[in-house]
Amino acid sequence: MTTMELRGCGTALVTPFLPDGTLDEPALRRLVQLQLSGRIDFLIPCGTTGESPSLAPKEHLRIVQIVVEEVQRRVPVLAGAGGNNTAHVREQIHSLESLGVDGILSVSPYYNKPTQEGIYQHYSTLAQSTALPILVYNVPGRTGSNVEPRTLLRLSEIPNILGVKEASGNVAQADAIMGLVPERFKVFSGDDGLTLPLMALGASGVISVVSNVAPREMSELVALCLAGDFNAARRAHRKLSPLMQALFIESNPIPVKAALAAMGLIQPAYRLPLVPMQQENRSKVEKVLQELGVLNTAPSLSRL
Repeated sequence: MTTMELRGCGTALVTPFLPDGTLDEPALRRLVQLQLSGRIDFLIPCGTTGESPSLAPKEHLRIVQIVVEEVQRRVPVLAGAGGNNTAHVREQIHSLESLGVDGILSVSPYYNKPTQEGIYQHYSTLAQSTALPILVYNVPGRTGSNVEPRTLLRLSEIPNILGVKEASGNVAQADAIMGLVPERFKVFSGDDGLTLPLMALGASGVISVVSNVAPREMSELVALCLAGDFNAARRAHRKLSPLMQALFIESNPIPVKAALAAMGLIQPAYRLPLVPMQQENRSKVEKVLQELGVLNTAPSLSRL
């Protein structure tokens, strides 16, 4: 995979569990096939949406292995591999290399609150340890630190750091990044609701939570943006806007897993410290799904 090939709508996949807390492998395979049929452009297993902090190392590898098996090279697979111990992340990437992934999505170190120099050295060390392309993931609301535009400019000089999933929620910062980095360095929106404005500024696509539920619709929104048809893109965005809002009324991935459960695609199972959605909020999510017509049209578990 080259940096030029990665663009469009990528799905940050949920991890389906059984009621006893174990991995639901058949459901995961069905979700991947649903994504492929929805014409998604690339897939990201074991990111934050995949509840990566609560996965055992063997589970993490097994999930990625299943996704790679199901995809069969039809779209790129970027495995999540991040943390606040650089040496451990480096070892995790080494384990993932043997599974045939196309790249790595790596969240910036959380809780430690490293300086910008520390963030740079972290990613530089990871990049030197692998030939795989690495996508930086900047999400200050979860990590406690921001990967600043000047730091991304420095990182863009490293050949196998291909871009950033920018989830600061700050459009001005995303614009500043795109004004600094070379064209080969890709910027992806990390917020579904900011896909349209960031792509209007030059972003290459989105890494989406919403596309777990509506892969075809999110893919179409991104394709319209890439084609420069922003009138149609605005209409597509406004149609999806209620879903974008509903899937973040509680911490991700609680709402999106509740939505997929309501659609009959997974069990409503989480791992602590995540817990099931409050009934009031679950009703709001189901109302939006009903209005979009996806509750009646989604393939049930028995039919997949």
